[in-house]
Amino acid sequence: MSPLTTWDNFYVIIGSSAGALTGLTFVVISLAARRPDRSTSRGIAVFTTPTVVHFGNALFVCAFLSAPWPTLAPAALLLGLSGLGGLAYVAVIVRRLWLLDGYDPVPEDWLWNGVLPLVAYAALVAAAALLPGDPTPALFGVGIATTLLVFVGIHNAWDIVTYLVIVHFQQPDDQQPDQQDEREHSRPGARLQP
Repeated sequence: MSPLTTWDNFYVIIGSSAGALTGLTFVVISLAARRPDRSTSRGIAVFTTPTVVHFGNALFVCAFLSAPWPTLAPAALLLGLSGLGGLAYVAVIVRRLWLLDGYDPVPEDWLWNGVLPLVAYAALVAAAALLPGDPTPALFGVGIATTLLVFVGIHNAWDIVTYLVIVHFQQPDDQQPDQQDEREHSRPGARLQP
C-alpha cells in the first residue's frame, strides 16, 4: 500500500477548501471590477493574484498526490517543481510589494505575502527531496505546507474583502444629505431600528 493513500482524506479536505475559496475570491474580484481604477489593478497584481495562486497550488498538490502513483519519484518531481515555482513566485510578490505606489506595506503584509508563503513553498521543496526515501516526514511536511498555503490565502482574501468593503465601496463624501438619508433608510435592517 502506498503511503499516499493514508493521506487521502486530508487531500480531499484541503484540496476542496482551496478550490471553493478560489471560487469565492473570483466572486469578490468580479464585484470589485464594477468600480475599476488604477489602484485596483495594482492591488490585484500584488494581493489578489497571489491569493489565487496559493489556493491553486494547494489544490494542485492535493490533486496530484491523490493520483495512484506506482512509485513516489514522479510525485516527488511534481512536488519539487510546484515548490520551486512557488518560491519563484514569492520573489515576484516581494518585488511587487517593494515597488508598490501609493501604499507602504506594513509588517503584516510582508509576513502574510512574503515570509509565510516562502516557508510553505520551501517546505514543499524539502518534502520533495525526502519523499522517495522517507515518505512519512515528507508527507507531514506537505500537509503543513498546503495547510499553511490555504490559511495564508484565507487571511489575504479576508484582507482583500475588508479593504473592498471599508475603502473601495464607501459612499463618496460629496453625496447630497437627502440622498444619504434616503440610502440610510433603504439599507437592510434600517426598518428594525426604533
